[in-house]
Amino acid sequence: MDFSLSAWLVSAVAILLTGVAKGGFGGVFGGIAVPLMSLVMPPEAAAALTLPLLCLMDLSSVRLYWRRWDARELKLLLSGALLGIALGALAFGLLPAWSIKLAIGGLALLFALQRLWLRFFPATPRQLGPQVGRIAGLLGGLTSTLAHAGGPPVLVYLFSRPMPKERFVATLAVFFTVVNLVKLLPYLALHLFTASLLWQCLLLAPLVPLGVWLGVRLQRRLPEQAFFSTAIVLLALSGVQLVYSALA
Repeated sequence: MDFSLSAWLVSAVAILLTGVAKGGFGGVFGGIAVPLMSLVMPPEAAAALTLPLLCLMDLSSVRLYWRRWDARELKLLLSGALLGIALGALAFGLLPAWSIKLAIGGLALLFALQRLWLRFFPATPRQLGPQVGRIAGLLGGLTSTLAHAGGPPVLVYLFSRPMPKERFVATLAVFFTVVNLVKLLPYLALHLFTASLLWQCLLLAPLVPLGVWLGVRLQRRLPEQAFFSTAIVLLALSGVQLVYSALA
């Protein structure tokens, strides 16, 4: 697959923004890369090109937030995510990507609206139970395999579990590190990686540490309340982006 100048520019912007989201907000807006890159290349190629770079971003984020994650929440989420990845691999190319994007985008928007409602009409917060965590992990693994859009289901669950912002980001970083590394297996089995695509990954790779570094700098400058407000706004924007790309 040959890249045009516009494809290089769009891919560079998508990878840089994803790195910022991964480094600073745990990938809240990380699903932007595939829809953006699908404007200039086939969606399957966009997903395959993005995956190795996502793995690099996740590993960089884990190193920066080492041992700050919530092990209990990770066990719940990952127990569902592994099944979700298997289901996603079976459904790849069979289940329309637009239907997944529409469902997950709608979920993200509904949750963001619910948080906005609570800001004006406060109520006693309810924590979602462990079974919901497993379901969120399953949906995250499924949608991440199909469209790298696994953030919203996991975020909806984690927002209900009060934790400091660094533990929140670290937990997301480890979750997506495991999910994306495991996703390499079905992508290899489906022969989605080509020599030219991997070469393009290598050329885009220098943008990964730059994006993650910018994200970490931004996160550390934001107070706790401002961080979570920003994260919810980004979640809403990711919902709009997913719904738009599904209906476009």
